[in-house]
Amino acid sequence: MTSQDQFVLSSDLINELLRGMRLRGVNYHRIQAGPSFGLGFAAKPGHAYFHFLAVGTAALRTEDGTVYELSAGNAVFIAQGEAHQLFSNQDVPAQDISSFDAVPLGDAICAVDASPGADVSPSSIIFSACMEFELTSLQGLGGLMPDLMLIDARGQRYPGLMPILASMEREVRSARIGFAGILARLADVVAAMIVRGWVECACGNASGLVAALRDPRLASALLALHREPARDWTVAQLAAHCNTSRSVFAERFQATIGIPPLRYATELRMRLASQWLSLERLPIEAVAQRLGYTSQAAFSRAFKRITGQPPGASRRMARPVAT
Repeated sequence: MTSQDQFVLSSDLINELLRGMRLRGVNYHRIQAGPSFGLGFAAKPGHAYFHFLAVGTAALRTEDGTVYELSAGNAVFIAQGEAHQLFSNQDVPAQDISSFDAVPLGDAICAVDASPGADVSPSSIIFSACMEFELTSLQGLGGLMPDLMLIDARGQRYPGLMPILASMEREVRSARIGFAGILARLADVVAAMIVRGWVECACGNASGLVAALRDPRLASALLALHREPARDWTVAQLAAHCNTSRSVFAERFQATIGIPPLRYATELRMRLASQWLSLERLPIEAVAQRLGYTSQAAFSRAFKRITGQPPGASRRMARPVAT
């Protein structure tokens, strides 16, 4: 396999995986702050925080006390929703973001003025978002992502990110008709670019799915699984995609990803099933047929074995998708 073939294969697999990424319940804040400010963000398990410093300087402090200096053009992505603070200097006490008066700008979007007085011009402008962040078909990838990612939106790792962030800022400023829906779609693009940049540039000792993405033999099998999740795959068929023996493939898959290939295939199906049941509200029978199960009962048994609950419970827990 040539290097060009490997690049196309890896690109195809990342494209396939990113299609499964979902952002839900996105809430935006456009924060303007004076020369002295402290903002606190509570822990939100199952969510991700994103902050973009459009103007000025700031620092971010994590729960363990680590401090990161930020300047205009820097962004922060906190994939696990851990508690943190943004501030002008460490002597300023942090005030929870929910305690500030917020002026609604539209659906799930508001403006926060953290300046000490009306006559103080903003020294920093921060575009902030909190969202439910799901990597449904990127099985195992969410757990591998670092708790905090510092992003230079003007850097070479994320080409094109800065214009998108600037577009989001313009949408908030102009508040034109439909701007909330446009912001939601731009947020999808920003999150996908961040995940892609991390996958492409992760450190050399990457493990699990990240390492598999870089292995053309395993990537070929993963791409086949994600493109045809309903197919009744065998280990021999997957090994054929890798042009290797059944035993060598099974051993390499287990060693790299941490679970056997057919277990990965079943878990992938159940993740997709959870998405279709809770977000798309498909009937259980339709989901079972879409995933290739010959009966609803067989699907229900597999679903409960993997998720710990029957598929009906997943449908009852469904929530409307934020737009």
